Amino acid sequence: MQLFDRTLGQWLEHWAEETPDKEYIVYSDRNLRFTWKQFNERVDNMANGLISIGVGKGSHVGIWAANVPDWLTMLYACAKIGAVYVTVNTNYKQSELEYLCENSDMHTLCIVNGEKDSDFVQMTYNMLPELRTYERGHLKSERFPMMKNVVYVGQEKHRGMYNTSELLVLGENMDHARLNELKSQVKCHDVVNMQYTSGTTGFPKGVMLSHHNIANNGYLTGEHMKFTQDDKLCCCVPLFHCFGVVLASMNVLTHGCTQVMVERFDPLVVLASIHKERCTALYGVPTMFIAELNHPMFDMFDMSSLRTGIMAGSLCPIELMRQVQERMFMRITSVYGLTETSPGMTQTRIEDSFEVRCNTVGSDYEFTDVKVLNPETNEECAVGEQGEMCCRGYNVMIGYYKNPQATAEVIDANGYLHSGDLGVKDEEGNYRITGRIKDMIIRGGENIYPREIEEFLYKLEGVKDVQVAGIPSPKYGEAVGAFIILKEGYQMQESDVRDFCRNQIARYKIPKYIFFIDEFPMTGSGKIQKFKLKDLGVELCKQQGVEII
Repeated sequence: MQLFDRTLGQWLEHWAEETPDKEYIVYSDRNLRFTWKQFNERVDNMANGLISIGVGKGSHVGIWAANVPDWLTMLYACAKIGAVYVTVNTNYKQSELEYLCENSDMHTLCIVNGEKDSDFVQMTYNMLPELRTYERGHLKSERFPMMKNVVYVGQEKHRGMYNTSELLVLGENMDHARLNELKSQVKCHDVVNMQYTSGTTGFPKGVMLSHHNIANNGYLTGEHMKFTQDDKLCCCVPLFHCFGVVLASMNVLTHGCTQVMVERFDPLVVLASIHKERCTALYGVPTMFIAELNHPMFDMFDMSSLRTGIMAGSLCPIELMRQVQERMFMRITSVYGLTETSPGMTQTRIEDSFEVRCNTVGSDYEFTDVKVLNPETNEECAVGEQGEMCCRGYNVMIGYYKNPQATAEVIDANGYLHSGDLGVKDEEGNYRITGRIKDMIIRGGENIYPREIEEFLYKLEGVKDVQVAGIPSPKYGEAVGAFIILKEGYQMQESDVRDFCRNQIARYKIPKYIFFIDEFPMTGSGKIQKFKLKDLGVELCKQQGVEII
């Protein structure tokens, strides 16, 4: 194995030359197919289109969309001209989008319309009322001075917006002189992707990842599953997560195989895509595999082409992994890491025993130095001794955007990134994750930082104090629990809290369990013992007859 110094654009062009007629991107449900050569030409046209509206080296281009066909076109177009692709969680609401656009200095925002219950276009107009008066050209927004364009992903036209079809036509009719000039300036250690995460502390921060970070992490991930050009990976996980854009897309990019896309998770579409395309690999979080296995039409589809995949995002139940192996014919692997490590730090290998693949998160990635360090002394822990999972190597992020202080808080003087997760290393060199130092909640693969929700709930009239903690959930791993102390004389119902949150914060951040209490568990020195809130929440649910799901 080795590390490569190719940029994403160079990887794409490599396969366009080596295997021009091989299928690269497939949307089986609509029979949309691109060969490597066709897709590379589409990317060049899109890159030219972006250049025509002022996007250049270092520009920040946001994408707020599900796994639509031109999501990856935009990614590689930005990569070729040296722009930075800023991925936006499709669950975000307006206030969260505004924060991200402002913090990231976004130059161009690409959106789609009608995502689930959210109207992305309407929220964008609310955020940028200037769109109602500017037909085309440069936006002039006092609040978002860096924002110059909004691009609709699709063929429809919206007032004040470009659309991707226009950009492709514009780009096709341009010469490649400027594009070739920009391509020659792009280096593998340049930032290519910025993903917002709560990280280990605080509000969401922009994690800066380079071509070198994500391409090599994707490559090694595929090597651990013995990927070749003959593989077909069914990708139904969101591209705005590292799971989708790195572990899936970068794996395919570096192995020259085929990526079978599912725009938005639907177990029936996943099963049909695997059956029709003869997919060899499948990714998902545990709840996705449960939905597939329990679908009433499961037995109508042939899963025998599958051989491997990744189950990650939250705790993977042993019985579920056994069912996936027996009924879907997959030797499932698991990946442990975080956005800041591109994301993989450790992975089980396809050749590992079932016990290792079920009970551990595997061993270090090659060219990666993973250590379990004592949180108090920063010294390496002995085998079997619990400590903090830390990592140094090619996969560690460039840093948090415009936040050197936060970067210094998680990357120590020796270059180790501190995950905030507790783990142990066994005699065979495999790791088990045993808990978290930080109090971040992970709900079905979504990172939720309690402080962000606490600050939001403080705005609700009548709230004196509030603490948010994860409540163990059989379905999602953890669910959001809010513990509220009311001001004297105020009365409040759980529905009042949820109504206050609805359409203001992402649905997955809205507290599932709401408790009105008189005091928090405290230490002798007056500090809140947040870790005790989880047990308190479980106990209160039992007392109130509330089923935890």
